[in-house]
Amino acid sequence: MVGAASAPAIVVKGLTKTFGKVEALRGVDLEVERGVVFGLLGPNGAGKSTLVRILTTLQQPTSGSATVVGIDVVRDAARLRRSIGVAGQQVAVDDQLTGLENLEVVGRFHHLSKEESKKRARSLIERFDLEDAANRRANTYSGGMRRRLDVAASLVGDPEVLFLDEPTTGLDPRSRLSVWVAIEELARGGTTVLLTTQYLEEADRLASRIAVVDHGLVIAQGTATELKERVGGSVLVVQLSDHGRLEDARVVLSRYGTNPKVDSSTQEVSVPMSAGAGAIAEVVRALDTGGITLSNLTFHQPSLDDVFFALTGHASEVAAAEATGKSKK
Repeated sequence: MVGAASAPAIVVKGLTKTFGKVEALRGVDLEVERGVVFGLLGPNGAGKSTLVRILTTLQQPTSGSATVVGIDVVRDAARLRRSIGVAGQQVAVDDQLTGLENLEVVGRFHHLSKEESKKRARSLIERFDLEDAANRRANTYSGGMRRRLDVAASLVGDPEVLFLDEPTTGLDPRSRLSVWVAIEELARGGTTVLLTTQYLEEADRLASRIAVVDHGLVIAQGTATELKERVGGSVLVVQLSDHGRLEDARVVLSRYGTNPKVDSSTQEVSVPMSAGAGAIAEVVRALDTGGITLSNLTFHQPSLDDVFFALTGHASEVAAAEATGKSKK
């Protein structure tokens, strides 16, 4: 008999959720092992946040089932809430309280004694490198500090599973990195973390396993390496001198790989190539024969961005937004 300690932390079977005629989840199956960071990767509207709200008892599914640490999310929601921590997309801290006071208040909500709440708050302030700001009001904190305080608050109850719903959306790169370091520390300490994100780099760095979610379905899952292997080879990226020849270049590259991706903002066309680097010379000759002039050419191992495009036929929303921002500069 498998012991509770070795059973998956999260088990989801056939989960659906509809809002009127909108199908937010369309039959999700998922298992998350204990003591790992599991990444849910997908664009806005993919269903990630809906899944998290169901797993954290904030919404009920239309059909299907889900358990967290063996507790049914519908039938035993009150008991489950004592075993999980949640940090949502919006930071939930009281601006008028200090960092320590915020955590102490959460401790009292968890029915800890006054002394235990203070002890737990001091420990988490130190763990998240907020000691210098412990006695300052939260409204003086930077975005990254507020997010670290929010994650710290979700740990006051010492949860078995922590849900982080897009914890770094809107943060600057330095603040995002500080949150990443905090999440890595949690993983090293044995906390199970389910992380939703739009950031491909974030999932690649933090998650030991990743599920790609699109239009309410899990369309692929595995380690970052396993997902990258699904692209089918290294990726060739050609940058054109003539913006008007992007479609011509796409047609040429389609002879050497499947589903070439066109990025008009950078004048690039990319395609996975199973033939390897040996085919590059042939591609260059074909482009030259077609009168297509290159300004740059690179050949690299696939990224999660390449995986996402190969699986969904479109770039992630963050990648698309970043590309648009570059094109406006």
